[in-house]
Order: sequence, then structure tokens, then C-alpha cells
Amino acid sequence: MIIINKSGYLKYNEHKFKCALGKSGIGNKKIEGDNITPKGTFNVIKIYYRKDRLKKLSSKFKLIKITKKMGWCDDPKSKKYNQLIKLPTQYSHEILYRRENIYDLILVLNYNMKPTIKSKGSAIFIHIAKKNYKKTAGCIALKKVDLINLVKEIKRNTKVLIN
Repeated sequence: MIIINKSGYLKYNEHKFKCALGKSGIGNKKIEGDNITPKGTFNVIKIYYRKDRLKKLSSKFKLIKITKKMGWCDDPKSKKYNQLIKLPTQYSHEILYRRENIYDLILVLNYNMKPTIKSKGSAIFIHIAKKNYKKTAGCIALKKVDLINLVKEIKRNTKVLIN
């Protein structure tokens, strides 16, 4: 089990990595854009990566290459809310293929899926941290090398506990 706590650390087996959390900390997520990292137990459902930036990545997951046309819908007005989408789109979204490296490696957590509740929040990722572990919009962010090491070790059934 991966354990993430409000002190800003992610623990997995013998590993302990510093991480960034949402600007509003860990709590009960109420609405899209509240900057809260949601409390709860989640699964990693998909792992996306930039093949041009991460050459030798190993994982027990099927790794999905990020392309320039990939986005994640964060617009409650869309039928594709909280899902991977093809760009361009008229709806509000996150671009996955970026100049900055934060989305070079993305673990998607199954937050607000099955069922998806409109406006309850979308795209809770574990991704690469910005300089000085700058706070996120609700995601968990690790140093690139730490995230690569985590991806190598986790299994398909590894739970993620955020508390």
C-alpha cells in the first residue's frame, strides 16, 4: 500500500519520498477547483508517460504513451468529464503533452469515477513535482527519480491511501 499523509510524504514499502500536495491540503473534496487532495483509498488505474523523455521505464502496468492530442477533461459541462480526451476540444481540460516536465509520467487514481459526479473534481494524478515541491491543484507530485522508482515497484493491485 502507498500511504500519503498531510506532512507531505509518500511511503511505499521501505521507501519514503517527499511529495507536494494540493494547495488546500488533504481533505474531503467538494468541488472542481478547490485545490484539495482527496482523502480516501484509491487504485492506480492507468500510467501515462512521455516516450521522448523517459526512454527506459519499467512497470508491471501497461504503460501508455502520451501524444500531442491527449488531454484530460475537467469541464463538468462535458459528457467526458474526468476522462482522457482527444484534443482539440471546446471544453476545459488539462493538456497532457507539455513543455514543462510535470506530466512526463502520470499515475491516474480512480477518484470520482464509476460513477463520475459532475463538479466533484477530476484528474487526481501522481505526477512529477515542480521546483521546491510547489503545491498542486489537488494532485500528488514527486521528484522525477522517485516517481520512476515507484512505478518500477508498484503492482496492479497496489492501493493508495491518502489520509
